[in-house]
Amino acid sequence: MKPLKRYQYERYAVLCNLAYPRVFKQTKYGFDPNGQRIIKNRFGKTMIRVLWSANSNEVVVVIKGSHSAYDWLLNLALWTTSVKPLGLNYRIHAGFHHLLNQESLPSKNHDHLGATVVERLELALVPLVANGKRITITGHSSGGAIGCVFADYFEKKHPRSIKRIVTFGQPAIGNWQFKKNYKLAHKTYRICCDLDMVTFMPPLPLVYWHVGKMLWLYDGRIYENTPGIIRFWRSILSWLLRPFSYHLMSKYIRNKDFFDER
Repeated sequence: MKPLKRYQYERYAVLCNLAYPRVFKQTKYGFDPNGQRIIKNRFGKTMIRVLWSANSNEVVVVIKGSHSAYDWLLNLALWTTSVKPLGLNYRIHAGFHHLLNQESLPSKNHDHLGATVVERLELALVPLVANGKRITITGHSSGGAIGCVFADYFEKKHPRSIKRIVTFGQPAIGNWQFKKNYKLAHKTYRICCDLDMVTFMPPLPLVYWHVGKMLWLYDGRIYENTPGIIRFWRSILSWLLRPFSYHLMSKYIRNKDFFDER
């Protein structure tokens, strides 16, 4: 598994953050004037942005996380649902299943009614893959979760089309069969920051599982594949001891830059 480089991390993190505003000028970030395809949800709100440029073989799919009261309520659908209709032999969180299979309202004149989010996104990507491009999928929170499932689905139908998946603050996705059958673990990077409680959701151990390589950004370092229980208790202990840590000389030395040279 290739390491995720700093410039790649920064690029995907920025794009995930900028995907939330209603207006996104893709040309400011190196994509073509016509290099953006918007995938809408059932309410006609932007859910996914497909971004590309002629001089790059990488297409970036950016998926928003929960950004409405309706989305947050879907997170409470803690039962699992089969994705066999997509050709995948496992079960995933029912809320994520709904996000993928909800109707996607048209965003262009030639779009037809009745297409799901999965269908609309696949239609947008197929011609790009046919032109020799490969797909990077990145998403925040539930956007990262559904991005993993879509990537698995798309890779099965279009082999060697997925370049990598990078998620931020992603909850667990599916059952043990999901973890066992997910084919892109060697291309999936799951970024967790400090004690992000969403990354421990849903709170049903041994029912829901994560996949891919976990990179934990904590205390100025990057830890790889730290077990969840260790990550949780280390963070709690750090919070409890933090007031005393400010008494250490290392803190005073580190803050030397606050003073002007005299």
